[in-house]
Amino acid sequence: MVPVNVYSLIITEPPAPSLLLLCPDEDTVGKAQIRVIPILIGATEAAQIGAALKGVRMERPSTHDLFMDALTNLDTLVSRVEIDKVEGKSFFSTLFLREEGREIALDARPSDSVSLALRQNAPILIGERVMEETAHLLSVKEKGEGADLAEFHSFIEGISPDDFIEDEDKDE
Repeated sequence: MVPVNVYSLIITEPPAPSLLLLCPDEDTVGKAQIRVIPILIGATEAAQIGAALKGVRMERPSTHDLFMDALTNLDTLVSRVEIDKVEGKSFFSTLFLREEGREIALDARPSDSVSLALRQNAPILIGERVMEETAHLLSVKEKGEGADLAEFHSFIEGISPDDFIEDEDKDE
């Protein structure tokens, strides 16, 4: 398993899908090219990940906040997330919880798993085979110069919702 972080989150309005870009931790320091793993997600899921990235809590709890509050009250933590399978364009993940010395593995959508992991600063891991099958190279300039926006825009413009959805299989 390879540790990853959220490289970027592109939130769109329905019906267009949003895009979660993950990047291996090892790629984020001083490299001319990084690998990004694009995962198509729904707008609501993207909003939840965005809130988790910014540490925002709504006046009333969201479903993810409610779940985290329940876990906390049950003395349970999110120990890690593993994005461990891809079929076509659909990603699958396992959410690992730690409770009183035992580990609980739950099948979960990657968008939900990532949102919960971010809320507890839990590691996000991706399987090496999943990385090999889904990663795209993105060129970046040295620190201080920012990303090569033209190439990034070309990458994003070349992505179509059909690239990520096979019939009924999707993360939403």
